Amino acid sequence: MKVAVVGATGMVGRVMVKLLEERNFPVTELLPAASAKSAGKEIIFKGKPVKVLTVMEAVEAKPVFAIFSAGADTSKEWAPVFAQNGTIVIDNSSAWRMEENIPLVVPEINIHSIKKGDRIIANPNCSTIQMVMALAPLHREYKIKRIVVATYQSVTGTGVKAVTQMENERRGIKGEMAYPHQIDMNCFPFGGKFMPSGYTTEEQKLVDETRKILGDKSIQVTATVVRIPVVGGHSEAVNVEFEKDFELDNVRKLLSSFPGVTVYDNPDEHKYPMPILSHNRDEVFVGRIRRDFSKEKCLNLWIVSDNIRKGAATNAIQIAEEMLRKGLC
Repeated sequence: MKVAVVGATGMVGRVMVKLLEERNFPVTELLPAASAKSAGKEIIFKGKPVKVLTVMEAVEAKPVFAIFSAGADTSKEWAPVFAQNGTIVIDNSSAWRMEENIPLVVPEINIHSIKKGDRIIANPNCSTIQMVMALAPLHREYKIKRIVVATYQSVTGTGVKAVTQMENERRGIKGEMAYPHQIDMNCFPFGGKFMPSGYTTEEQKLVDETRKILGDKSIQVTATVVRIPVVGGHSEAVNVEFEKDFELDNVRKLLSSFPGVTVYDNPDEHKYPMPILSHNRDEVFVGRIRRDFSKEKCLNLWIVSDNIRKGAATNAIQIAEEMLRKGLC
């Protein structure tokens, strides 16, 4: 069971390596791969140093899985090369998500979309993953008509450069800027790139990916993405309109019984999800569960999850685990 991690020295890649060990994935040989400037360095896996390879060296080793977190350009270039060599690619970038014949997978929701012989599997955007984890059981019961979501996203979603910018600002140090504005003591309403529509690419992902994962193109989605100065995880204020009416007790029951979701909701004791609670954890936390009294059949939720773990690395490794369990590789 050779497993390559492409982008192994990056923020998400390092967590992928860590999780392969934590989750006892049956790796017989780890093949960490990165750019030419990182090749030859060493990372630690199961207490032993492992040399970082070039991507081509990883291809030639013919791993069973190649888990990518190296950006869309790298994925577009190298995922087909691995796939043609018989490797199953699980890609964390946006490169393949909306391709018609590429499964876009959150294992708890739609592992059935992967067929034996599929060689490229797309990992959804972090914000999408946590939202659909909470909404999938509700959609099955009540059928979603419309979603209005505002995200409050951690700087870790942008990467090491953004975390460094925030830390520098807190120390009063001038340094390289990941964002066009100060992020510490601030927030700004964009993520990704602005499109002619006035929305951003991060907002559009929430629209397109939600429909694909839930398998329902009729769901209407409108999103606003906000970047905030935290590192623990992404938060989302979600308003959902259903076709059928609901009882709050049943909503809580559906959420509590869905794998990977934790209801954390007791306002009287100031218990509600926060990034600091989700940090380094795999659960999707849901709280502030309440009816929207301004419109019938509408519900408000507050959803928080660690965007590096369930939002990226954990979800990718869960896909590999389920493919092994179901004999899809």
